Amino acid sequence: MRPTILWRIIPLPRSRIIRHSCDSTCCHLRLPEPWLSNQTPKMRPYKMSVLLVAGMAALVSTDANASGPFVDVRSVDPTITVELRYAGRNNVLGHSLYPLGTPALARPEVASALAVAQSVLRRYQYGLKIWDAYRPAAVQAELWKASHNSDYVANPEIGVGSLHSWGIAVDATLVDSRNRDVRMPTDFDEFTPAAMEPYMGSSFEIGGHARLLKYAMHKAGFCGLRTEWWHFTIADWQKYLPPEKAKSAAQVLGTHWEGGL
Repeated sequence: MRPTILWRIIPLPRSRIIRHSCDSTCCHLRLPEPWLSNQTPKMRPYKMSVLLVAGMAALVSTDANASGPFVDVRSVDPTITVELRYAGRNNVLGHSLYPLGTPALARPEVASALAVAQSVLRRYQYGLKIWDAYRPAAVQAELWKASHNSDYVANPEIGVGSLHSWGIAVDATLVDSRNRDVRMPTDFDEFTPAAMEPYMGSSFEIGGHARLLKYAMHKAGFCGLRTEWWHFTIADWQKYLPPEKAKSAAQVLGTHWEGGL
């Protein structure tokens, strides 16, 4: 049986704001006091065996950003649902950008953090669905060519490009206890004001789902993105980039940059 619906839980009067810092980016969450008392579960050890299909392995090996080991997210936590939108036609370009059977890859630390977020969501009978994880620079170039909109898509030729291409960012949504999609503010890659904060959807149900996703990801050590409710970056992302690139990226993030990961 499903627990009391989420949108009846979130607006409790006894709530306070959490200020979650992601270096220069701060996210504010209003959560009920009972949620704040929960302890973050320990990260599960990750398996160093990287499960790659041949096509994706070739893309990783030729990607200049792929300097560290990547793991299949589901090898760390097989309960996480994966539906890579760029591995099919259901995406902003309308055609596949990844080889058939591509797994969701990320740095081991990111995969372990996703397992933490999953364990948080399981307390409320929800779970994670991953829409995108590691994204080869060649795919990022295709997305940039199609959009040329730096508010939503990072130019791979400038700075660090997309943090997806470093294996330190994911796009995620929620599923219920039966792995069915739940209502969220927008669909994936819907680059409209409806995908931006502080908009949380047209109903308490949708807003509750969006807040729960953000809460679980923040508890696991991720920070969100103002322009895309589905995008999350590991909070200590700078340490996974070369020092010179991390410094330049931090300067941009700390000034005018607000989107385009």
